[in-house]
Amino acid sequence: MVEDARAPVQVLAPSSEGGRPVVLGSVVLGVAYGPDDVVDILRQAGIEDGAIALDDGKLIAWQGGGPEVWD
Repeated sequence: MVEDARAPVQVLAPSSEGGRPVVLGSVVLGVAYGPDDVVDILRQAGIEDGAIALDDGKLIAWQGGGPEVWD
């Protein structure tokens, strides 16, 4: 998993309260508690299913661990 600050979507490191903020640009789209939440948040933001791949470093930069890290 490549952390790329140029990717439009940033999934931040797990917070002490639980979950990982999902950020597009400077806007927090929501807080994800698992990989399915990330997909749902991106769908709600208007990103089409076919364009969402959790391992796509050009779309998503995972900070503090990849999609397998939630706590």
